[in-house]
Amino acid sequence: MGMGRGLLRVLVVLAALAPLSATAGEAKLKAVATFSILADLVAQVGGERVAVTSLVGPDADAHGYSPAPGDARRVAEADLVVVNGLGFEGWIERLIRASGTKAPVVTASTGIQTIPASEDHDHDHGHAHGEGDHPDPHAWQSVANVKTYVANIRDALAKADPDHAADYSARAAAYTEKLAALDGEIRAGLAAIPEGQRRVITTHDSFGYYAAAYGLRFLAPQGISTNSEAGPKDVARIIRQIRRDKVPAVFVESIADPRLMQQIARESGAKVGARLFSDALSGPTGPAPTYLEMMRANLKAFREALS
Repeated sequence: MGMGRGLLRVLVVLAALAPLSATAGEAKLKAVATFSILADLVAQVGGERVAVTSLVGPDADAHGYSPAPGDARRVAEADLVVVNGLGFEGWIERLIRASGTKAPVVTASTGIQTIPASEDHDHDHGHAHGEGDHPDPHAWQSVANVKTYVANIRDALAKADPDHAADYSARAAAYTEKLAALDGEIRAGLAAIPEGQRRVITTHDSFGYYAAAYGLRFLAPQGISTNSEAGPKDVARIIRQIRRDKVPAVFVESIADPRLMQQIARESGAKVGARLFSDALSGPTGPAPTYLEMMRANLKAFREALS
């Protein structure tokens, strides 16, 4: 009789554990994102149910990226491919075709209000996403736009994995609250910078959405793509403006060769500010391993150099 009750208790415990074991062993949805910022957003919405791979890693430049042989295999094996769109990844369509993937492709920037790319540059426009061909693709520099990114990612994950749609919706809602708080932080932080000093010199023209959203003015010797080279007129124009407007600092982006900005700093008398993160996150031990931390790191750099 005692053995019978003991066996019954064991069976009850095993039955209770069975759903947990099934969940633990459940295959994760495989998502491939084109670059590190986008991969972080997918990870924030997907949580533990999604395995995210970034084709272009931290501190790497997606503009001039050349896909590796393994990238086609990763895309082929994906359940979902997430791209920025707006011409940012000039190489992604060829890679998708070459991979033969059957995975749905979601464009995270769908639905945002784009701004035109600046054409005030003295160089060849025949690069991967020429200024005349596309709007400015760096839409994630506005936190409001990233809320749209998150909603698009949420919907794509729910469609690819409907059994867990409620989980994706809950995570997206929680992350959107964090984005709202971040937006407030940026606005409050920049308000402390005198209006006459809100001028920023960066490597390439990647902060247009930041300027539109938060009121800083950005100038760059290169256009929206780092594939383009700054011409002599670009450099001379920037140096003249730094001297005329007494711009205190220039900034080197994490994905860029620092030598051009160091030259501009020397010739203009401006100092070189802290490193900015425009198109990529830092590695996990750096100051910008996630989108939220990236935006806070940039805010800190602006405040320290311009206040």
